[in-house]
Formats: sequence, C-alpha cells, structure tokens
Amino acid sequence: MEPPEDKDGRTFVEVISEKYSPENFPYRRGPGMGVVVVSTGGPQGSPMKDRLNLPSVLVLNSCGISRSGDQAEIAAFCAHVMELDLSHNKLQDWHEISKIVSNIPNLEFLNLSSNPLAGMTLEPRWAEAFSSVRRLVLNNTQVSWDTVLLLTREIPELEELFLCHNEYSSVSPSSVACPTLRLLHITDNCLKDWAEVRKFGSMFPCLDTLVMANNNLSSIQDSKDILQRLFPKLRSINLHNSGLNQWEDIEKLNFFPKLEEVRLQGIPLLQAYTNAERRSLMIAQLPSISLLNGSAVTDSEREDAERFFIRYYLDYPEEELPYRYHSLVNKYGKLEPLAEIDLRPRCRAQVEVHCEEKVEQLSIRLDQTVAELKKQLTTVVQLSTNSMRLYYIDKGSAFGPEEMKYNTRALHSYSIQDGICLKS
Repeated sequence: MEPPEDKDGRTFVEVISEKYSPENFPYRRGPGMGVVVVSTGGPQGSPMKDRLNLPSVLVLNSCGISRSGDQAEIAAFCAHVMELDLSHNKLQDWHEISKIVSNIPNLEFLNLSSNPLAGMTLEPRWAEAFSSVRRLVLNNTQVSWDTVLLLTREIPELEELFLCHNEYSSVSPSSVACPTLRLLHITDNCLKDWAEVRKFGSMFPCLDTLVMANNNLSSIQDSKDILQRLFPKLRSINLHNSGLNQWEDIEKLNFFPKLEEVRLQGIPLLQAYTNAERRSLMIAQLPSISLLNGSAVTDSEREDAERFFIRYYLDYPEEELPYRYHSLVNKYGKLEPLAEIDLRPRCRAQVEVHCEEKVEQLSIRLDQTVAELKKQLTTVVQLSTNSMRLYYIDKGSAFGPEEMKYNTRALHSYSIQDGICLKS
C-alpha cells in the first residue's frame, strides 16, 4: 500500500535543526551529555546550522515528522547517535523511515510507537537499513505481522521486540528463526489460543522473557515435552489479566525448564481467593520460581506456603487433589489442621464485687475506665463515686489488693480475668 503524501508534516532534518541548534543549547552540559557536530557535507543553503549539540540519545517524539529530509545532513550529524525515539509522529512510509535509519550507522534502539503504519509495505531492500538495531519498539503501529517477520530476518542481532496494542489475534510462523531475540513484549493484543503462542517458541528459540499481559489466553495446551523443546531458555513469563481458569494451567508452568519469574494477576482462576491465599497457593504450585508478581520468594515463605497448601486440601476427595499435593505430603507428611486461637483482646469479664458483707456477681466491660466502672457500681454498693474506693484483688497474686485510684485508667490494663474480686 502506498502512503498518501503528507504536505503538512515536517522532516527529520528540520526537527533536529530546530531542537538542537546552538541557539537552544549555547553551552555543553558536561562530558558525555552530547556531541558538538560540525557539518562538512551539507549543501550550500542548507537549513542546518553550522554546528549542532546532538546527544547520542535523540528524543523526537510528537514532533510531526513525516519525512526524512536531506540524507547527507542526517549522515553528517547523526553518525554517533545510538538511540532514537520517533514515537507519536506522522511517519507512514517505510521508505522514509529507512532513509533516516540507514544514515545512523550506530543506531541500536529505535522507537516507532504510535506512527500510522497500518497496511504500509516494507520492501526487503528498505529493511536492510535496520540491520544495526538491537531493540525495536513498534507499539500501537498496527504494523502487519509479515512486516514483523521481515524485520526479524533482516536484523541479525535483534534482542528486544515490542509489539503491544497492535490488535494481533493470530501470527504466522517464520521459516527463518531469530536466535538472538531475548525479550518479546506483546501485551494488549487479541491472542486467545495457545497455538499462537507456541509459534513464538520456534521463531525465537533463545527467548528469555515473554510478556503477554492483557491477552485473553484461555489455557496452556502443550505437553511437558513440547514446552521443554519450544521454550528451553524462557526465564520469565507475564500472563497478567489472561483468561487462565484452571490449576492445571498453573502446573504446566513447571514444564518450562528455566522458568524462575512468573507474573499472574487478574486471572479468573484466582478471583475466589484472598490475596494471601492466592500467593501461597501459587508459590506451592511453582517450586522453581524465585519471583512471583515482582516479589522475591524466600525459603521461609515457600515452606509456609507449602504447608498451607497441604492443609488447604485436607478435606478434598482423593480424585480432586492436585498432583502437587502428593509430592508435598511426601515432603512434610500429612499435617493436622492448625488450632484456631482467638487473639482478640477480651471485652468482658465476670467478677465478684465485695462491699462489707455483701457479695455480687457482675459482668463488666473491660474497654471502660475506672471512673466508668465506679459509676456502674453505685447502684450495687449504694455509694457515690466520690466516696468509693475500689480495690482489685487477684487471688493468684502474692502482692495483695491493688487500689484502682486512677479514674482515667482503662480496665483492660489490669489484665482482669473471670473470677477476680473487686472490693469497695
């Protein structure tokens, strides 16, 4: 598809001339912050200034760029540039993009996010311009999957690829693998079937990190042998907000031989559990992981989680017990349920009130003060609060009666138990 001519957009050359001109950066900002480049190859009458303060990291997002401009000037001023952010511009012609990139020989990072590249064709001869790139960001470009495959073939040392918000519901396999790719970030797409994810394994055999959050993936369908063969080096996987709803899918994560980090929040399977239950059950199911949802799993936390797991399934029938249950029982034995201990502070006590020869049983609130108790006792002992002296007698104590003379002191601070005597 041929891109429409954009007469309103600006050129890459115009933008860097304006943004990095000596008028805007009259002084260098310290060693390593930028490079002062003198143009020697620009034609007479060039819009470029004689000198530009160009850093090695160019951030040119949202500048209205739609075309490259003079390639000789790009080559003269950008030879040292290593990172280039062209996100949120008007680039919709791969040929124009290739003119920019081909003249930046040391470019390692390129961000083209949110440029309107839907339906645009990338010719193989243009794709060669991207050969030095190691990290490529194509989020929200709606770039076709065929274009992605062409880029992975033409970029020999591609390590990181970002393809978020591109509405992919399926992907086609590649006849040529990309063995250098370590990170694939493909969140917020429409991938539902594990058959599509399986293709990533053959396309990217050395994949270390797979980020697939916000895809409605329904299940992990492959066997242990297939997962071990397709993802031999996968160390981290992110399945936040996927559609996983069976513990069998969680168990299959153990089949990735190098997996040590898992991110799994917002899935239907875990909605019925508390936060503490979710984490404990997940840790117990995944014995090899060291990071869960961004938090390290300590040895003590793992042991607590595994013991919790055994007790959680104590009353389940044999046919419903997960496979992991039996291996943990072999490790710890069949544990007894934990005793339920109420650690809440007592709120009432049954006491004896002695006044002269009179003794009465009384239930008192322990959250009240001495003054409030005296007021309660006025009807019992027939004395006013001002003339009342109150003593606390613990029959098991060797210290004798203790006068309760501080009216604002709370009763629970006396550690009052059932059967204690109060004497007026």
